[in-house]
Amino acid sequence: MKPVTDVTHCDDLLNALDKFRANADLLKRWGTALAGRLGDGARLLAAGNGGSAAQAQHLTAELVGRYRDDRPAYSALALHTDTSATTAIANDYGVQEIFARQVAAHGRPGDVLMLLSTSGASANLLVAATEAHRLGMTVWALTGPAPNPLQAAADEALSVSATSAATVQELHLVAVHMLCESFDPAVRRHTDTQRRRTGRRPAGAGRTGG
Repeated sequence: MKPVTDVTHCDDLLNALDKFRANADLLKRWGTALAGRLGDGARLLAAGNGGSAAQAQHLTAELVGRYRDDRPAYSALALHTDTSATTAIANDYGVQEIFARQVAAHGRPGDVLMLLSTSGASANLLVAATEAHRLGMTVWALTGPAPNPLQAAADEALSVSATSAATVQELHLVAVHMLCESFDPAVRRHTDTQRRRTGRRPAGAGRTGG
């Protein structure tokens, strides 16, 4: 007799995914807006803790590299990846400052800060959001169930309604991919508009090829 397989995790994911579909328009809008910002020379900064750090890095990798088709590189930094900076800041200023200090260093008005948290309560992300607003940046958040402090601190938030942190993280990855699905065609439209207007390549686009 075959062993019984526990598919509760799959059921939880399917239930949460059904509710998650309502966020499609928000993610399309984010992808389109980000294409315009980065295409004009702005930068995306992203941050999270633990598994959310991996999701933040996944997003920046898709923008600096590519999602599906070849296109120019765009400026995106995952703030947790500089281990020397994060450990020095944590040692000198406290762990709650590890992202805010980097936002102060790298962020400029018009840039976007994407913060990811399953709890929506991480102190270091909340401090980073405050610093980003001080600089004139836009703050977007991917969080777990609402309401939560990060959702309230962000300009806009996508809050996943799920019972476990694992399911929240899985749907955050779906959100990253859906944002990129909207980003790429919006980049092409933005590039075409800039070329017609100025006859030059977009300010935010990096070189491709060798």
